[in-house]
Amino acid sequence: MLIDCGGRNQRRKLDSELREAGCEPGELKWVFLTHGDFDHCGNAAWLKENYGTQIALSEADVGMIRARDMSCGRKGIPAVARPFLPWIYAFKPEDQFEPDLLLTENTNLQRCGIDAAVIELPGHTKGSMAFLTAAGDLFCGDLLVSRRGVVLNSILDDEAAARASVEKIRGLACQTVYPGHGRPFERKDIRIT
Repeated sequence: MLIDCGGRNQRRKLDSELREAGCEPGELKWVFLTHGDFDHCGNAAWLKENYGTQIALSEADVGMIRARDMSCGRKGIPAVARPFLPWIYAFKPEDQFEPDLLLTENTNLQRCGIDAAVIELPGHTKGSMAFLTAAGDLFCGDLLVSRRGVVLNSILDDEAAARASVEKIRGLACQTVYPGHGRPFERKDIRIT
């Protein structure tokens, strides 16, 4: 399995790293997407076609994929940034996909062979999801970033929902948090108020 799969500009590196890890086409069963931003799901359709991978994503973020527009249904992308999105995060028609599994917090990943729970963490996008492993690792997508300390992402669809999601993380039985951008950190390092 893979959590998120990068943008199309990282495709060669992704393919190289998968093969270096011994993962050949047909062996990567699932890609679980934390949200619908193209820098996280830009290789999903390619993985489906070339590796036979199934794709899981929240239904709340499917509109971005269908419209090929990261701002679709979102209010948190600054107007000044919108014209640049097609160049920064290219998402071509061949990158579109329909998820094989629509994620909710009640989704049982054990049927996919994964010992992890799905946690809804809206705020960055409406459909932002996290994955909590049995070992206590939380993959939180882009809700939090950790470049110079742990902070909320600067692009939020709903700040109140994002802050509620942070509180939800504080109540989880997780140890290490893996953000979509930045280095991993311990849950106790979250000091957002």
